[in-house]
Amino acid sequence: MNARTRTSSALAVALPALLLVACAGGERLPAAVQGEAPSTSAAPPAQTFTCPADQQEVGDLAPKSYAPDGPLPSPDDLPAGSTMAAIRASGTLRVGVSADTLLFGARNPQTGQIEGFDIDMLKEVAKAIFGADDDTVYDLLDIVVIPYSQRIPKLRSGEVDIVAHTMTINCVRWQQIAFTSEYYTSGQRVLVEATSSYQSIDDLAAAQATVCVPDGSTNQENLARDYPQITAVAVPDISDCLVAMQSGAVQAITGDDTVLAGLQVQDPATKVVGENFSFEPYGLGIAADRVDLVKFVNALLAEMRDDGRWQAIYDDWLAAALGPQSPPAARYGRTEG
Repeated sequence: MNARTRTSSALAVALPALLLVACAGGERLPAAVQGEAPSTSAAPPAQTFTCPADQQEVGDLAPKSYAPDGPLPSPDDLPAGSTMAAIRASGTLRVGVSADTLLFGARNPQTGQIEGFDIDMLKEVAKAIFGADDDTVYDLLDIVVIPYSQRIPKLRSGEVDIVAHTMTINCVRWQQIAFTSEYYTSGQRVLVEATSSYQSIDDLAAAQATVCVPDGSTNQENLARDYPQITAVAVPDISDCLVAMQSGAVQAITGDDTVLAGLQVQDPATKVVGENFSFEPYGLGIAADRVDLVKFVNALLAEMRDDGRWQAIYDDWLAAALGPQSPPAARYGRTEG
């Protein structure tokens, strides 16, 4: 039995999925996902959210989350009436993920399962709620495959309980949903063809180049704000960008360094260039009115930092592509109301 997997309707018009998968040394290299049956649930109407002037930048405030109420309770001792108890009673944890972000969330064509760093984070949440083991935990995930632009709407509509999708914590998003403490720190860079002469985002701006970027991402916001000379091509998912660059429709792709590392594994005839030009702290997204679940997951993340589980997951998925790294420290201080 496999976890139930649904796909957001926004993916129905995606470009043909990339199936370039480089295999070396027997490492797991899941391919980009192809089209799947769409989910048709409606999201709340669009609204405009703004932040106070002193909170416009990510800075130090945005990654601060709600402190845990105490040690992580056991699965058999979840607080009565809590979000966690309701999820346990439902029988599945509804999760919003990517299925084409290699290393973070991508479908393994051999097993059919979606795998990666983000997926393993969600497995730990499911274990903490259901008491499942490694062999059964995937079956407890009710997976909803979503593009970048639907991460917040799917949480606000109640279709998913939690989103793990390389999602940057920032002030504007805090006005719409809640975040756990930071579980990974990334930064925005550029991917080009291996033979390209472009060496940085500034080179692309000077040439008024055409650059692909995921729609609804902070990468798109950063590009529009800081590099207006560049013509941005926004697509639902990052694998669409790789197809666009391979076809010559764009000269480069910009995204988080973590995501670009996965694309480079898929297509070794590419290279990541330049320094990070943004700060992208990742959090697990949760609905704003489920603060108890945020605190619960924060207690879990604290355990994982301390007992080595975070490090083991990082080493399994990301160390080979991104080098040694330790878990980011938790930052608390956000209050309810």
